Amino acid sequence: MVDLSKMDQKSMGKLFDYAILPKDTTTQKVLDGAAEARTWNCAAMYVSSPFWVPVLVDALAGSDVLPACGINFAWGSATPQTKEFEAKEAVQLGAKSIDMCLNLGALKDHNLAVVRDELKRFKGAAGDQVLTKGILDMAFLSDDEIKIACELLVECKIDYMKTATGQFEGPSMEQFLIAKKACAGTPVKLKVSGVKFPRPQNAYAFILAGADLIGTRAAPEIISALPIMREIGMVPAFLED
Repeated sequence: MVDLSKMDQKSMGKLFDYAILPKDTTTQKVLDGAAEARTWNCAAMYVSSPFWVPVLVDALAGSDVLPACGINFAWGSATPQTKEFEAKEAVQLGAKSIDMCLNLGALKDHNLAVVRDELKRFKGAAGDQVLTKGILDMAFLSDDEIKIACELLVECKIDYMKTATGQFEGPSMEQFLIAKKACAGTPVKLKVSGVKFPRPQNAYAFILAGADLIGTRAAPEIISALPIMREIGMVPAFLED
């Protein structure tokens, strides 16, 4: 679990994946987002598909912010072969972290062979040098389906469980804790996206509950709220070494 008492505002940035995902994304919006991701020292900067990755790679050159994108975003209903191709293309274009939407229809039909196949193809396309994150969109899933999805992520050696795309309803704390328990004791880390308003308070609540990353278009707003969160006692005071 992240120790927030050891983190100042700059180091806090590494708990956030910044995202520019709207349908009307343009080159300038990607460039502006990349500049903000650098300013706030984010872990990664996300675009919605491999199309924007070359722009992102150039914009982030010389920084340690990872260029990243979604795979089959935001629906997740493409075939495993299509997702594999898109993941390979993203890696070839320079993505260092990729988030794939799981096929929720197949999961709910209990057609786990399809979900397992797409996850294995996804991991194989990414290789060992690119981070993989599996998106559940928990609002569409029962508690048991969340557990099953997490078990498949663990089985297929995906690096992160991600709660949502942020395009639909976000996760509840109860749903996050179900996933946390399902992934406990495994190498799978926890990324929360789809944080509800008020975003600063809710984002820090998820971090305090055990999230390793927050994925959000509101990263600057949340990170800049750190002093206020400390003032009201939600986040512990900063303790210098």
